[in-house]
Order: sequence, then C-alpha cells, then structure tokens
Amino acid sequence: MELAPEKAGFDPDRLERITGHLKRNYVDPGKVAGCQTLVARHGHVAHFSTLGYADRERATPLREDAIFRIYSMTKPITSVALMSLYEQGFFQLNDPVSRYLPSWKDQKVFVSGDADNPELEAPAQPMTFRHVLSHTGGLTYGATNHPVDRLFRREGVNRDRNETLATFIDRLGRVPLRYQPGTAWMYSVSTDVCGALVEAISGKPFDEYLREVIFEPLGMKDTSFWVTPEKRDRFTANYQRNPDRSLKLIDDPQGESTYYTPPSFFSGGGGLTSTTADYLRFCEMLRRGGELDGTRILGPRTLAMMHKNHLPGGGDLAGLAIGTFSETAYEGTGFGLGFATTLGEVQAGSLGAGDYYWGGAASTIFWVDPVEDLVCIFMTQLMPSLTFNFRGQLKSIIYSAIVD
Repeated sequence: MELAPEKAGFDPDRLERITGHLKRNYVDPGKVAGCQTLVARHGHVAHFSTLGYADRERATPLREDAIFRIYSMTKPITSVALMSLYEQGFFQLNDPVSRYLPSWKDQKVFVSGDADNPELEAPAQPMTFRHVLSHTGGLTYGATNHPVDRLFRREGVNRDRNETLATFIDRLGRVPLRYQPGTAWMYSVSTDVCGALVEAISGKPFDEYLREVIFEPLGMKDTSFWVTPEKRDRFTANYQRNPDRSLKLIDDPQGESTYYTPPSFFSGGGGLTSTTADYLRFCEMLRRGGELDGTRILGPRTLAMMHKNHLPGGGDLAGLAIGTFSETAYEGTGFGLGFATTLGEVQAGSLGAGDYYWGGAASTIFWVDPVEDLVCIFMTQLMPSLTFNFRGQLKSIIYSAIVD
C-alpha cells in the first residue's frame, strides 16, 4: 500500500509514533497478539502498520489482508442500510417501528416490581425509527439483573447464530421496555432490530440486502457474516484478557470457529467479519458524503443528518445514558443515527470535535472526522473492548502529527 503522509498533511516522523507506541506498549509485552492501524486524510493513506501475530499460539504473523471479527462496527453498516430505505421513502424517522413490526404494537414499559410481578404502563410515545437508530427506544442487551433483563432472558431472547431475525423479533416484542422511548440512552439490541427492519421493508434477507446495496457496490469483497473455506488462512485468533492480565485464546482460527458456518441469524448489531481494506472502503464512502468511485450509497444530506446529535434535548451520554456498558466514553459525547459523535473537545477531553465513530467488542475502532477530512481504523482481537483506551491514545498521536 503506497503511503503519502506529506500529501495528507502529516509530519511523517510524528505520525510514525503510532508504530513505536503500539509495539512498545502492547505488542511486545503481549497485551495484544497483533494489531493493524490505518490513517488516511484527503483520500491519501498516510499510515498503515501491521504488527504482531494473527495467531500467537502458532506464531503466525498478522497479514495485511487479515480478516477480523468487527462485532459492533457492524452497527454503522446496518444503520446505513436502513437509511438507504429511508431515502426511498419507506419511512420517516418519527414513524413507529410497529408499522413494519406489527407484533410490537402493544408493547408496554416497565415501571416497578420484579420479573414475576412487573408493573407496566403504556408508552407515552411509540418506539420510532429514530429511537432504534440512536439506542433511545427503551431496549436493552439483557445482561443485568434488572427485572426487564430477567424477562429478556426468560423469553429466550438471544442473538445466537442459529436464531433467526423473525424469532428474535417475536420474542423481543414480548419483553417490556426498560424506559419510556425517547427519554434516555441505553446501549442495546436496537441495531439488530434495525437489521430486522431492513429485512421487513426490503423483502430481502438482511445479508443479501447488505451484499447488494453496500458490499458489492463498494468492493468490500471480504466483509461477510461468515468466513468461507478459502479465506480461513487469513482469519485471526480472538483473545480475552484474564484477571492476571494474560491472554486466553477464545476462538481458534485453526479450530471449529462458529464463523466457519453460515448463520441463520444475521446480526446487524455485531455479526460481521471484515478487513482493514474493506472497512476503509466503507469509511471513505462516509468521508466523501455517501459516494465512492462513482458509486453512491447515500445522499450527502442524509449522511450529514446521521452524524448529528439526536439525543433528547441535545444532551450528551453523560447525562442520558443508563448503565456503563458501551463502546465510548460518555462525557462530551452525543449519538446520532448509528454513530457516536464528539460534541466538543473541552467537554470530551479529546481532539476531533465533530467526528463520528464506533467500536467493536474485540477492541476494534474507527472514526471519520469531516472537519479534518480524516479516517482512522484500528483492528485487533482483544476482549473486552475498552480494556485499553486505543481511541484516545491514537487520537493524541494522529492529531498532533497534522501540520498543514
């Protein structure tokens, strides 16, 4: 890959601090098996580094075309897919989702009590498309001991690869909402609901819609819900950080990974695998206002609306989020239609106001900065995410290397 840091407005030596920082602090000490970082600005790739191992146990070097589990970095792709249907006039943001999910018309909201005797009330407003795109609809991930989450598990709501979107939606519709729609923010299965809405509106299987509308037009040839046999030698191992700070192999690319079998449940919230090169194609489409190499996925005004802050009252996550589970810090952070956004550098304590971004459970991250005309992608395979603040550290290095 040809690098052009000067054309991109960077001091090459300062930008190369990325390699030293990651190697010295993470790869050499074994905190991550390997990682890959790409920085591009004005359409020029300024930095691309591949460090460490794809498979530490077998000392397999990480390849430039390695395939990673991107988990929740699936969410922005799903959100773009749903908004492509918005552009065709199928829905408005304030339309209730029950218009396409009729079994959800009688959903109730939890007020008090326990899982056996919950007190419920009618929603003050229905859950809308805006709500599911921005995680403000009352849904959860079902992972705590709250009565709603207990009911979530009791109803058998899960995103297992053997599930289907239809059965997932049916079971989820029987669980009361955690809070009144539009009054708070909670990281949730909302984007899986967005995937189900794509399927319901388009009449096509969700994976087929993504392939036809996003992946094939953008040339994302290695992005999929499963890894085909001829690509297995590029699939990375996934690790978990143990309490003693050691790494535990939790998905062996030489074993019987679940990613080697086509799923029946296509998780819009976290099911995709991809490469840095493929995700760059997606990010470049975003940076260019919805178009890449003559192929338009979204109109520029739609995309601009998506990365505005849609939180109630224009607040930030620090004031509106329920719980601490997420892929972002909360202070000075807003949320749009599929992306978090930095509202202000002072509030967030981070450079890049106006950027939009997300991350994945295996510590992958990306962001697009329309002010600086910049894209950054970081890939690794370490769970849980936010074990290390890769986003903040990379931002400090990258923005301080911009010299134009």
